[in-house]
Amino acid sequence: MFVRPDFQVDPDLLDFVMSRGFRYLARSTREDYATDIRLLLDWLWTRGVAWWQATEDDLAAYREFRCNSPLNPQRISGAKWNREAAAFTRLFKWGQVDPLPVDVGRREDRAAYARTRYVRWLTPRTWRLWMDLGLRRLRPNGTRVPGWDGRTELRNTAFTQLALSSGMRRQEVGGLLAFELPDQRLRRGLFSHGTVPWALTRSKKIRVFYARADALRQVEAYRESERMWAIAQAQRQGRYDHLPYLLVTEVTRSPEPVVRWVDRDGVQGRRELGALDWRERQWLFTEGQQGPEPWWLWLTEEGMPMLPDRWNTMFRLANLRCEEQLLTSQERQVPRHLRTAEARGRVPWATPHMTRHSFSLFMLVVLNDLVNRKFGLTPTERRDFALLYGDPWLLVCELLGHTDVETTKDHYLSPVRHMRLETLLAFDENERRHPSDGTQTGGAERVTSLFARLAQETSGIQDLDVLLDRHPMPDTDDEVPT
Repeated sequence: MFVRPDFQVDPDLLDFVMSRGFRYLARSTREDYATDIRLLLDWLWTRGVAWWQATEDDLAAYREFRCNSPLNPQRISGAKWNREAAAFTRLFKWGQVDPLPVDVGRREDRAAYARTRYVRWLTPRTWRLWMDLGLRRLRPNGTRVPGWDGRTELRNTAFTQLALSSGMRRQEVGGLLAFELPDQRLRRGLFSHGTVPWALTRSKKIRVFYARADALRQVEAYRESERMWAIAQAQRQGRYDHLPYLLVTEVTRSPEPVVRWVDRDGVQGRRELGALDWRERQWLFTEGQQGPEPWWLWLTEEGMPMLPDRWNTMFRLANLRCEEQLLTSQERQVPRHLRTAEARGRVPWATPHMTRHSFSLFMLVVLNDLVNRKFGLTPTERRDFALLYGDPWLLVCELLGHTDVETTKDHYLSPVRHMRLETLLAFDENERRHPSDGTQTGGAERVTSLFARLAQETSGIQDLDVLLDRHPMPDTDDEVPT
């Protein structure tokens, strides 16, 4: 709903958001487009121009202000403008404004250079540091910060490890039900495979994912401890008594399971399990020994479903805790975007989607390393092998659920796409002189060394050699909040 500055609801825009062309967009897209359109409407209002009267000159002036004007302290990128242009195009086409003030299909109305992804990675050992400092509340020396109760520590670390080991998106991991975790291990027992319901995926197709056994054990430990405690607390305090939950009565055993439920009014319903999106899944409950229990896997301390977008807050708080441990009090007082590059590069910084970025990089490096060891190629043969080197890219593409391998290369791994083949495949000189014994430890050391070299040669990869090279410890008299 759009409200004008004179506090009147705009009926035309109400029709627009209820139109088929807008209503069937993804919810996140509708929210983004609505925000973009609101900013344009406010700008046109200050110029005394109704949106259906806007001209090409009006939109050109707005674009200049948004992207280039020194009078705007928060100028946007080319990719952001292209998204806004798409939102405006949809509005003006719906309103049949002629000629179109802006058309994302016209080359001149799009940004010449648009960076479509801001991709950053953490190496595996840097993720461990981030979880220790940000989620487990440890100091760099391994001691516990006084006053930390860690009520959601197991939940947060389990979520992060599951996302890191599977490459699933935030909504895909965050929307899982408690019984949807894979329990059938592959032959060697290191991984298990499961499926992501099509309603949770961006492509709206069922996708297979693989998760490490240790990450799944962490999730199982969370289910049997923190999650059970949160449910028991909620039941004792009656938090579920007035919720509009759907009490599941049956889940059919079939290739496409069907969920049957009854609501609070006794009305029965049914739907395919894979067709339930995260908004519907949060209301699925089952009858437990002490009363109704949510099927939603990730719960808050109050026993309520932890909705996918709330994980952003968890990661942001973990980033702040890392800053408390690795920056001085003076450095923390400076806003992050104004800090020196040395100070910013000293602290691991992560978002939920960076788990997916890091998974893609890790799998590319490991698969390349496996291909190299399997075929035992010499440096000359490795150059000839470049024609077949697309195989690891295709495997990573399938693991991420991309339909096109170019998406994997351009969006997730573009900085390492054109690196010299020797950088990824060449043996370390020490290893060629003293080959490892092929044990798991030797392989881990080799991959760790390779990640360290990548971090030195590629921007955007955070690794311990850079983060902990010369970091000052926080002032000893600083009070560290819990």
